[in-house]
Amino acid sequence: MRAGGNVMDVERMSAAPPGRRVLFTVTASSVVLLAGAAMGWAASVVLAPPPDVLSSPPYALVDIAHGEVGASISLNAVAEWAATPVGSNLASGTVTTLGIEQGEEVTSGSILYTVDLRPVVLAEGDIPAFRQLAAGAKGIDVRQLQVMLASLGHFSGSADGEFGSRTSAAVKAWQQQLRVEPDGVVRLGDIVFVPDLPMRVSLDSEVVARGATLVGGEEAVLGMPNAPKFTIPISEPQTSLMRAGTRVEISGPGGESWEALVVEQQSSGAGELSVALKGPEDSAICLDSCAVIPPSGQTLLSVRVVTEESVQGLVVPTAALLSRSNGSVAVIDEAGGEIAVTVLASAMGMSIIDGVPEGLRVRVPASVTGT
Repeated sequence: MRAGGNVMDVERMSAAPPGRRVLFTVTASSVVLLAGAAMGWAASVVLAPPPDVLSSPPYALVDIAHGEVGASISLNAVAEWAATPVGSNLASGTVTTLGIEQGEEVTSGSILYTVDLRPVVLAEGDIPAFRQLAAGAKGIDVRQLQVMLASLGHFSGSADGEFGSRTSAAVKAWQQQLRVEPDGVVRLGDIVFVPDLPMRVSLDSEVVARGATLVGGEEAVLGMPNAPKFTIPISEPQTSLMRAGTRVEISGPGGESWEALVVEQQSSGAGELSVALKGPEDSAICLDSCAVIPPSGQTLLSVRVVTEESVQGLVVPTAALLSRSNGSVAVIDEAGGEIAVTVLASAMGMSIIDGVPEGLRVRVPASVTGT
């Protein structure tokens, strides 16, 4: 028996008249050696106690050959951006244009949308906009305004939180850039302050859409993390295969290939089961290709869950392994002698063993072949 498409000769020995022999030829897969044939054997006998050789039932002979053993299952993963509200709209009127794409990374001064053709601009700040800003105003919100104006090249000097002549001149220059009346007054609704920039954001499409009417106070701006969340829905029988640390290979929507690890199993209130995934060394699963995941809704992706990592070595059907009373494992050679072996890996009814030469013929109980 040899991997990679080589041929395994199987001889069936029985209590039939002397000299009678039946020859079987089976092709082997390069990934899981003779998995199909071995499934039948493994279904009935796994590490069975050694029978009395002289009175043993019919058996088949199998050549031990070099190959590869591993196991995986194909499932679907769900990728979804966990957007959360980060800024409220304070403008009132009709949404006339949209200034950003959903999921776009924006910086201070970016135009989010326009209301009655007046731009609504994003800026960084812990304090949300709550009042009109004009000459004579003082406070943290004024300082946040000054920082935004400085980032756009309109303000120089210290951001001291005082709306003086320099700030007024900077506001007018900014308003000219926006093509609105340069009166030096920042109206309530002109700016949406969010805690951190740059940030990937989206607009609540149920609130902000062309032609929609805004009254102020809507949670319109949603912040998105650097990467979407990846989960795999599973069934109860699959829970034993999804241990923490299990490796997962993900196919991206544009042909990308990503690796992930199972973090933990989760259960929803409706009884639905899933496993959460993370990137190797806590990196983003989609690396710098996360933009290919649509910013809204759920995206289904094909995944391969590696339940048993592939191991190369000498392969034998697991059904050929016999456990001794002392806990050791052996195989029975063609002449009926026991040979102690060490099992290095097992999957899909096949095992990688050590302690025997390649080409050795070993017995497999014929009853498990179904012939």
